[in-house]
Amino acid sequence: MPALLDDVRFAFQPLFNLNTGGVVAVEALARPHDGTVQDLLQAAYQARLLTNADVGLACRAIRAAADFELLLPLHVNLLAITVADKPEILSPLYGALREAGRAPDSIVIEVGEPYSRANRARLARGLKTLRDHGFRIALDCVGEGDVPLGLLTSAAPDYIKLDREIVRTLPDDPARCSLVRSLVHLSEYTGGQVVAEGIETEEQLTAVRKIGVAHAQGHLLAPPQRRPAVNARIAPEAVTQTGEIRRSSGPRVTDFLHPATTLPEDATSEEVREVLASQPTVTGVVLVDDEGRPRWSVDRNRFLLAVTGPYGHALHAKREAARLADKPHVIGTDSSALDLLDVVAHANRERTNDDLIVVDHNERCMGVVRVADVVRGVAELKVEQAAALSPLTRLPGSDEIAKEVDRRIATGEIFAVSWLDVDGFKLVNDTVGFAAGDDLIREIGHDLADLAHTFPGVQVGHVGGDDFLILAGLDETVPLSARLLDKPYTAEGRHITLSLATLICAAGSVGSYREVSRLLAPVKEHAKSLAGSSWVMGRPGTERRDVLRGVAQRAVS
Repeated sequence: MPALLDDVRFAFQPLFNLNTGGVVAVEALARPHDGTVQDLLQAAYQARLLTNADVGLACRAIRAAADFELLLPLHVNLLAITVADKPEILSPLYGALREAGRAPDSIVIEVGEPYSRANRARLARGLKTLRDHGFRIALDCVGEGDVPLGLLTSAAPDYIKLDREIVRTLPDDPARCSLVRSLVHLSEYTGGQVVAEGIETEEQLTAVRKIGVAHAQGHLLAPPQRRPAVNARIAPEAVTQTGEIRRSSGPRVTDFLHPATTLPEDATSEEVREVLASQPTVTGVVLVDDEGRPRWSVDRNRFLLAVTGPYGHALHAKREAARLADKPHVIGTDSSALDLLDVVAHANRERTNDDLIVVDHNERCMGVVRVADVVRGVAELKVEQAAALSPLTRLPGSDEIAKEVDRRIATGEIFAVSWLDVDGFKLVNDTVGFAAGDDLIREIGHDLADLAHTFPGVQVGHVGGDDFLILAGLDETVPLSARLLDKPYTAEGRHITLSLATLICAAGSVGSYREVSRLLAPVKEHAKSLAGSSWVMGRPGTERRDVLRGVAQRAVS
């Protein structure tokens, strides 16, 4: 087996955070002297040494990265069948880590296809073993490969890597855009990140940004190189401004994650100084314990001010850097950017610009977040939200409802979408004037906003003219609708009635917001045909409709 690997070299390709423009990790890519990696693995398979060769490549990748004193997280590749093999097959991996002086939590294992040839139970066991040892997990080839859908949730991967073929077709394929959007929504709940690999064109980059993919790699951004391009940055115009990654509670702190520069908690001031001198873009160093948990935070400016002053080097160089450090500001991976700003607001004034350290549920350091990035992101969110509001009602438009509908579809929730319409609204404008019509729309919008605050989980939107959308859970739909329809509305003394059409969406019954819109149209038409304030309920897959309010016009005497 060693002979198969003798002529393998490695190139390194950076992964970029599209929210910050910086490199967050580097992937090691094997480059055999003759043929491809697939050719090499095929030869190993024929020699019945496939998993040994696969682990050997991962070990060589770790050693190759060590030649460059790479401090960023390193992505290395393993086949699913290797991870599902007997546990001792991975033993050389731990030896390579010791030789390179790396901790497992600085390594992301990219698990690759074929998955169908790996025993599912043993694969789950292997993934758990890797995670228990501190490794992070990425599922590769998602989209065109044979990744089981259940694995996307059961494995709770740190990264979901989109197959380059999916990325290639995104600009011209709305259905695939919807698929990727669902994966982005899923990652919000599992705590992972979606990575678009194989970005080759500006159109592809624009497509993944619009969908809300936060990480990307590809030749357009930076090609694989023998020496890792750790200081590369995306041009400012390519950095995500808002995209669909923004949620009502604000972006997550992990959307702005930078790799942490870490040293042991007993590191000396001289060791910290050397790191800062060799990496001018690093804003601080995190001192961690043996488990990777942050114990001290060294701010670049305050540290250098202390050690470069009169007698600073003599006083501090050989002593522990913790003497010049602060207790870390930490925040969990599930926190929002607004949570982070709350932490900053309560910090001492001299530390308001310190990096915040993001930790996982085991309190291990996952990376750092820079306050300036978060302030920018939240400001953009507020501007985008304001621009999306109806100027008349200050309610969001259909885009926000569409995102929430697609999110609930992707997560398999049961929910109801209601379409509210004012009966004869044109006649209102024609008889009592458009100012009275505007007052009526404002009043209904205000009442809907109040109801949304009263019932948790309800989202309302003004989608134009006299049309409103209401998104709610099943338990909220009936009381909310009853309160809305029970209220008498008037415009300059003229009695006004409303029509409400509701579609009950069970898990798997609808595929998109567009389909929901189409299915609601005949339900609304039915409601509009009834006298008085009306309410009609329908369900996908059946023409049956339940009339909860209103009577047929012919029955009115």
